[in-house]
Amino acid sequence: SHLYTDLFPPFHILSYFAVLSPPSTTTPLSPSLYLFPHVCYLPNPHSLLPQLPLLHRRWCSPPTAGDPALPMGRDGAYCGLGASPSVCGGRRQCTEGRGSGGRRKQRYVEKDGKCNVQHGNMLETYRYLTDIFTTLVDLRWRVSLLVFVLAYTLTWLSFGLVWWFLAYCRGDLEHLGDKAWTPCVHNLNGFVSAFLFSIETETTIGYGFRVIADSCPLGIALLLLQAILGSMVNAFMVGCMFVKISQPTKRAETLIFSERAVVSPRDGRLCLMFRVGDLRRSHIVEASIRAKLIRSKQTAEGEFIPLDQTEVGVGLETGDDRLFLVSPLIIAHEIDSRSPFWEMSKDRLRAEDFEIVVILEGMVEATGLTCQARSSYLCEEVLWGYRFMSVLSLEGGHYEVDYGMFHQTFEVSTPTCSARELTERLAEAEAQLYWSVARPEEEGAPPATGPGAGSGSGPGSGSGPPQGDRRSQQDEVEEQERGDVDRQPNGNLNESAL
Repeated sequence: SHLYTDLFPPFHILSYFAVLSPPSTTTPLSPSLYLFPHVCYLPNPHSLLPQLPLLHRRWCSPPTAGDPALPMGRDGAYCGLGASPSVCGGRRQCTEGRGSGGRRKQRYVEKDGKCNVQHGNMLETYRYLTDIFTTLVDLRWRVSLLVFVLAYTLTWLSFGLVWWFLAYCRGDLEHLGDKAWTPCVHNLNGFVSAFLFSIETETTIGYGFRVIADSCPLGIALLLLQAILGSMVNAFMVGCMFVKISQPTKRAETLIFSERAVVSPRDGRLCLMFRVGDLRRSHIVEASIRAKLIRSKQTAEGEFIPLDQTEVGVGLETGDDRLFLVSPLIIAHEIDSRSPFWEMSKDRLRAEDFEIVVILEGMVEATGLTCQARSSYLCEEVLWGYRFMSVLSLEGGHYEVDYGMFHQTFEVSTPTCSARELTERLAEAEAQLYWSVARPEEEGAPPATGPGAGSGSGPGSGSGPPQGDRRSQQDEVEEQERGDVDRQPNGNLNESAL
């Protein structure tokens, strides 16, 4: 199948220039023309002319086991979000969802809020030491406890060794039974006793058995040094453990998101909705919500952005993103002309590959620390034509929340077209309704004939109604139409008009 690449090297260039530009930027890496069955798209081939043969062997050769090449989907489309490639007919195809024999789609943010990103090839690792406090706080608990124990143990051992060395240099160990000899530290007869004296000094225990003599200036200086350094070690390690214990990351465990997002009409407009809730009685102060759309993108210049982030509006302009999170709330994103889902229909939603990341932030009422909870929704986790079940009920003079219904949805009547098509159809329906009301008024007055017909005056001027009456009827029709338009905003689901 690669005979043409071996016999005719110029076909390398022809095969790449056959698919210079995709049909649209919304479907990245989907070429509109293929000259050969093994052609795949590369962004901006003009800058890659010297490397085309190598790139052709790299990306367009038959896939082999363990090939870490860029996963290409059907018709050359990039799988996106880490989907695993599979071999079908000699071309790379991406597995969708949890299909047979395929892995699940890779998430950018897991459902529990953990970011699925690993950093590699970091050359400037010394930067972690410049901020050693944050580095210690970010360590795992078992590593933090190990560092905590080692910090104190090494400090005690180091100063114990120094106390033993001081006694050895002064000759205190050689005059253990000599009562006429005044040692630097009384009752220090070896390394073990020096280690115990170091612990007593740094922890200020002071059993009274081993005590420093006032005639040893080196011992007094060493005692001051250990007291100062010991206080610094205590402050540093206790501070790290306190910050690590008081981190509000565990508070985010009680902030829950719905398992699915839904698309359904709300107030006559298509909306993307999901639900958030707080399981604790202590509230989140100044809670705010925001959402990001993560998907692959290709610019008009040919630049490929694998994880492009687009803002999904959830009421920033109107203040609806500020939440009073006492009971579960449904967060709605109105799909309008500024929404990234403006041209997305139900069928297109099934074929898309994206991820919606939702972020809930606020201050913990008990501690005043900032807390952040995250979750995400893949394209197959967005249900078209569904709505959330109600979880609130009035019981005995108070509102009761049934969290057993938190994730439950039910199907509702929803248009399957995109919001843009729906708006255009509603505009056409309103225009037809307008002309259907105006046309009978025009047809109700037959044209006048005979002399004096154009003057419109006198009893024999015409067979139709008087001009003043006709004008008043048209004014009434126009006022009625304006009232209908006020009651039905642009883009609403006017079932009678449809």
